[in-house]
Amino acid sequence: MIRTVAFFVAKLILWFVGLSLALVLLFKWVPVPVTATMLMDENGITKDWESLGSIDRNMVRAVIAAEDSKFCSHNGFDAEAIAKAAAQNAQGGRIRGGSTITQQTAKNVFLWQGGGYFRKGLEAWFAFLIENIWGKRRIMEVYLNVAETGIGTYGAEAGAQRYFQHTAARLTTTEAARMAAALPLPKKRAVTNPSGWLARHGNTIRQRMNVVAGDGLDSCVYE
Repeated sequence: MIRTVAFFVAKLILWFVGLSLALVLLFKWVPVPVTATMLMDENGITKDWESLGSIDRNMVRAVIAAEDSKFCSHNGFDAEAIAKAAAQNAQGGRIRGGSTITQQTAKNVFLWQGGGYFRKGLEAWFAFLIENIWGKRRIMEVYLNVAETGIGTYGAEAGAQRYFQHTAARLTTTEAARMAAALPLPKKRAVTNPSGWLARHGNTIRQRMNVVAGDGLDSCVYE
């Protein structure tokens, strides 16, 4: 009985590893058609896949400034950010994540929203795979095409069209910063007319974008 169970578990693990590798290899070259988050969105799906070359560098700098300043230097995981988030969460108040852009991309493409150790474990596996198979440029390209940017809106291009009535290829620093500020909660945070904390947060991101540019923190995306 034990040998039968062990054989079944081993077979299941091999099947999962093979399938996950096949999907990661496929999406290294093929645009991601749809995600679980999109399918479960009761507001429908508005998206338009664009190559990274068709998305203004301001948007890349904005999401690095807002979400993951160490994107070009880490291996998919930021231990310091995770530890800091865990410490702040233990004190109560607003929950912080600590996930890198790589982890967010892994979750958005291959998994589902929500917490739990099982999903986080799968997220770590896929984050490891895409770091080593896709590379930074492809991770950023996919992230900017599948991230939720508004109600029923996914990707930088659809977001730019929704909020500013022009393509993502010519986003200004202010526009990119406002979109990045709304990324964690795009259904609840205003992009076009932010006020209060959100407006200040957008301004902070815009200032950080200068650091990203000056220190070359987006260099791995454009090698």
